[in-house]
Amino acid sequence: MAMQQDEHRAAASQVGQAEQAGQAAQRAYTAHPAPAGDPALHAGKGEPCAARTLLVKHADMLVTMDGARREIRDGGLYVEGNRIVAVGATNELPAEADEVLDLRGHIVMPGLVNTHHHMYQSLTRAVPAAQNAELFGWLTSLYRVWANLSPEMIEVSTLTAMAELLLSGCTTSSDHLYLYPNGSRLDDSIAAARRIGMRFHASRGSMSVGQKDGGLPPDAVVEREDAILADTQRVIETYHDDGRYAMLRVVVAPCSPFSVSRDLMRESAKLARHYGVSLHTHLAENVNDVAYSREKFGMTPAQYAEDLGWVGHDVWHAHCVQLDDAGIALFARTGTGVAHCPCSNMRLASGIAPVGRMRRAGVPVGLGVDGSASNDGAQMVAEARQALLLARVGFGPDAMTAREALEIATLGGARVLGRNDIGALAPGMAADFVAFDLRQPLFAGALHDPVAALVFCAPSQVALSVIDGRVVVKDGVLQTVELGPVIERHNRLAAELATAAG
Repeated sequence: MAMQQDEHRAAASQVGQAEQAGQAAQRAYTAHPAPAGDPALHAGKGEPCAARTLLVKHADMLVTMDGARREIRDGGLYVEGNRIVAVGATNELPAEADEVLDLRGHIVMPGLVNTHHHMYQSLTRAVPAAQNAELFGWLTSLYRVWANLSPEMIEVSTLTAMAELLLSGCTTSSDHLYLYPNGSRLDDSIAAARRIGMRFHASRGSMSVGQKDGGLPPDAVVEREDAILADTQRVIETYHDDGRYAMLRVVVAPCSPFSVSRDLMRESAKLARHYGVSLHTHLAENVNDVAYSREKFGMTPAQYAEDLGWVGHDVWHAHCVQLDDAGIALFARTGTGVAHCPCSNMRLASGIAPVGRMRRAGVPVGLGVDGSASNDGAQMVAEARQALLLARVGFGPDAMTAREALEIATLGGARVLGRNDIGALAPGMAADFVAFDLRQPLFAGALHDPVAALVFCAPSQVALSVIDGRVVVKDGVLQTVELGPVIERHNRLAAELATAAG
């Protein structure tokens, strides 16, 4: 309970500013709904557009994740353009809007936030040679396959991975793309995100230390460090949007301590901070990762991160399964975030991350599905459920509650990504929300607590997803992309990739 109260206070400060800014708007819109033709600002770019209005009403339960953690029966929300202006009981909201969604029989909640992924890996799920290996052996068996990736493969695999995420309730995702063979570029992933309509943190990853220099990856898949930094600067200058409600942000993301040099880590941090963008990498994923750091650098992974300037509110690390107590204290003191990836950690037998200790200490923790070759899925509700179950296996039946798992998957992810405009349903927040149909057989008998049922029961797909005020999934069907041809093309490309590897 003490941990839960501490987390509530931290999250209250995260959304409090937006709520305060939106209180006057909520009162005004409740009394006088704005006409549909009023101008608004869209997607953080300052571009005028018609302020289309959207009303959600009569949700059986609306989970706000606001500062008070309100759970509203017969709830709803009112949206103008791409932002929420009112949240409450249906009878407290305007009666009309340009589009009205009656969500009786549904639970509505903030869109889930995925803080770690390698979307290209959806082309290499369940590869036989990698099915029964730990991290280093798994990577070694797959590097040679990934060396044959093409720009089309990056774009199509990103579309497929994002479709999977969207249908599971995710509305914002990061992606860590760290190898660029055969002319591939981060632009290929960005094109897919724009096409499908996902809010996206595109991480310009990199590998520069190949096997001849003592690294893990083959020399054929590493890049020159000057080329890495130049291209990272290019994508930041071309794509990064630091505005509120931004649909696209760029992240600087050298892959890992065993695949890049100290110099590249330091120069990447300088570049990121010059432009005011976030930093991301892998850290302390398993015991071999820790042993490599001690042998190579004479430090623990956390000490190495601190030595390189890779701690702070603008940094988050994936996994941290083997983060020690000193590392946890360092991350808490500096506000350094963690992407918790329970399915991948189990698949690769990396261990059980001490998420409870991290959160009690004040470390920001979000949820990540990790790459589709080490999960081998990207279902965010399933990931939240797995986080709860794994925490209980490791640390007892009260180690994580269902509501804590959902908080990590929403507000936790938003905090890790450095955002205070997503992760909660409150006035002034982005209009990113999802709805699950409670009338499915998998929820039968659990409606006395539909919020907990989302996590305890079998994972459900969404009935509705709205991102940036736009309906992206309706009646369980993706609206922005015809999925059948994408999957068909994806499977052909996956076969080509496997054949090329021999």
